[in-house]
Amino acid sequence: MDWVRRRAGWVLGLGLIGGLVWTAAVTLSQPGWYDPTRDCSRKFGPDATTVHTSWFPPTATCLYGDESRHYMSTSRTVILSILAVLLLIVIATGLILTVRRLSGEPGPIRTAGDLDLSKRRIKHLTFGAADIAIVFAPLTFLNAVAIVFGGIPGGFLFIVTSLVALSAICTALDRHLGPLPSSALDSRRRGTIAGVAVYAVVFAATAISGGLPFFRLWSVPLAGIAYAVIAALQWRRATANANQVQYSG
Repeated sequence: MDWVRRRAGWVLGLGLIGGLVWTAAVTLSQPGWYDPTRDCSRKFGPDATTVHTSWFPPTATCLYGDESRHYMSTSRTVILSILAVLLLIVIATGLILTVRRLSGEPGPIRTAGDLDLSKRRIKHLTFGAADIAIVFAPLTFLNAVAIVFGGIPGGFLFIVTSLVALSAICTALDRHLGPLPSSALDSRRRGTIAGVAVYAVVFAATAISGGLPFFRLWSVPLAGIAYAVIAALQWRRATANANQVQYSG
């Protein structure tokens, strides 16, 4: 169990990626969203009137008047249902273990030593903003892919996956370029807050502009700017806390 706890991020990441693959598999096993009756007509013959689909258990039924025909086989429905339960267990376990790491042991304190904190802060804000903008470019594209091929479950899983990925990247940036003195726990907390906040800013701006559920290209620079502002505020707070400890000591 200790091995799993230390690799909580990997467990969660694999579960989320598996969930995205599962939503794509369900979508491809059902009639197409654009014209589902056409797919039913191709498989069973013309004159299909309605199509009923379900995500759990994954099913698809073509209606011909009072007669219904199963588009998905029973064996595929059973297999996908079992996989869904297993993936939910993995994702839930990963989430619980990841959240627990935010309140775990702080670890050793990393001090500034001979480092120039002013230069370190400038590097953090500039390189961090560029890195987050670069990361958000493929996220903007994958956002549309997840929704088109995964529907509502795919969109939800994409949001959680994006939050986890951004938090991990922001944590790595904080660990290498963030405020000092600091511990690994401090970096995880600041990175998680920064990642969630960046996504929230882009999501809110997209909602206000009426662009949901798809991100626009302007979300790429917006994500970089949002990260720079958030990181600057975190530097300010960390510096103030360090000065307060120094004066009290």
